[in-house]
Amino acid sequence: MLGVLAGGAALAAGAAGVLAGCSSGAAAGVQAGATCGTTRTAADVPVIIKVTKGTVSCSTAMQVENEYAVKIKSGQVPGNGGGAPVGVSGWTCQGYPTPEVLSTGNASQCHTGSAAIVAVLPVPATPATNAAD
Repeated sequence: MLGVLAGGAALAAGAAGVLAGCSSGAAAGVQAGATCGTTRTAADVPVIIKVTKGTVSCSTAMQVENEYAVKIKSGQVPGNGGGAPVGVSGWTCQGYPTPEVLSTGNASQCHTGSAAIVAVLPVPATPATNAAD
C-alpha cells in the first residue's frame, strides 16, 4: 500500500471531503459489507465509503475519511500525494498503489485493530447505445 497515484484520479488515494449521506444509519454501528455514503477525496474525486471489517458507525467512518482528506490537502501526510500511512483520530489511513486502484477501484483504507473502511471509486455509468444506429 505504499504507491501513490499521479494525475486526475491520482489523489483518489487520499479519500474524503463532503459527507453525502449514510445508507445504513449514522449513529448505529454497521458491519462489514455495509456502505456508509459518498464523499470526495483530497483531489475532489468522488468515492464510496464501505466497511470491510468489524463494526463501525457510519458517522465515524465518514468523519475519519473527511479528516484524512483534510490532512492530505494540508500537506500533513508524507509521500507523493499523501501515500504514507497517517494517524487519523485513532485510525491509520493509507492510499493504495496505482495498480491496485486500477484493478479494484479501492482508493484508500483506514483501519483500527478491529475495524476497517475503504474508499472505493464509483463504477462509471455505461453510456446508453441507440439500437437504431
